Amino acid sequence: MLGNAHHVYREVRDYVIITLGLIGYASGFTCFLLPHQIPSGGVTGVGSVIFFATGFPVQWSFFIINGLLLVAAVKTLGWKFCVKTIYAVFMLTFLLGVAREGMLYYAAQHSELLRSPQGLPQLVDDAFMSCIIGSAVQGMSIGFVFLNNGSTGGTDIVAAIINKYKDVSLGQIIMLCDFCIISSSLLIPGFTISNLLYGFCTLIICSLMVDFVVDRGRQSVQFFIFSKEYEAIAEEITRLHRGVTVLSGQGWYTKTERKVLVVMAKKRESGIIFRIINAIDPAAFVTQSKVIGVFGEGFDQFKVKAEKKENVKETTPKP
Repeated sequence: MLGNAHHVYREVRDYVIITLGLIGYASGFTCFLLPHQIPSGGVTGVGSVIFFATGFPVQWSFFIINGLLLVAAVKTLGWKFCVKTIYAVFMLTFLLGVAREGMLYYAAQHSELLRSPQGLPQLVDDAFMSCIIGSAVQGMSIGFVFLNNGSTGGTDIVAAIINKYKDVSLGQIIMLCDFCIISSSLLIPGFTISNLLYGFCTLIICSLMVDFVVDRGRQSVQFFIFSKEYEAIAEEITRLHRGVTVLSGQGWYTKTERKVLVVMAKKRESGIIFRIINAIDPAAFVTQSKVIGVFGEGFDQFKVKAEKKENVKETTPKP
């Protein structure tokens, strides 16, 4: 029962944080990039190019394109991959629409603001500053979505499908797709090299912020805990749903046997673990160190592809 409750809690937490991330993504995109006609990557980037050229709302382009991609993804990758992506697509479609209507309402209340050809108000006069703010907010928001096993669909789906059949990394596919999407903005009448360069700046800043958030969120630490109260400490840490390994050791100077606890945990859990140790045994000796990667249950999954087995035809040697 406790395990089921913890699983439900994690799922609910994932969806809450994914929703908050999508709110940030929709806000950064609609409030800072669209008013200055700055193209971006992904399916929202395709929607923005269509929006700049025709005025067709971004949220509907985003929904239609992702709907077609999700049909292909379900057939190719299965439902398990797509559940949270489907939720993100519907939610982001709704949030993009809400953000656009909010911006139009704000423009009606503040007639002094400069506006884009589509009527959206420019909250920041300087296009480059708006590019930095918008792409940074986008990147951080996507990072939080990724950290909680979510996806905004679009080029992520394309990359996952291609990666299943071709030995090409996801990052290379997504980067190529985004490069083509942003470059296509030059086909829009009135667009200049400046718009294109702003788009590439958006791509770079967004990628850096995604990596920053994901790397920070996935940092893990390793504890070695030397304490006479090792059993009580191990029991409390186990309640955090973190595994504890007990090693047998011997102090060389005192020649006494003692137990050593080894714990792998997320960096954000460090404070909780220290409080547990301090409450039980303030005299405990503890070391903490960062680890490059932790793979397995409760941490990251292995990201290596199994080698394809070559069909070797057996031949019978001639006598």
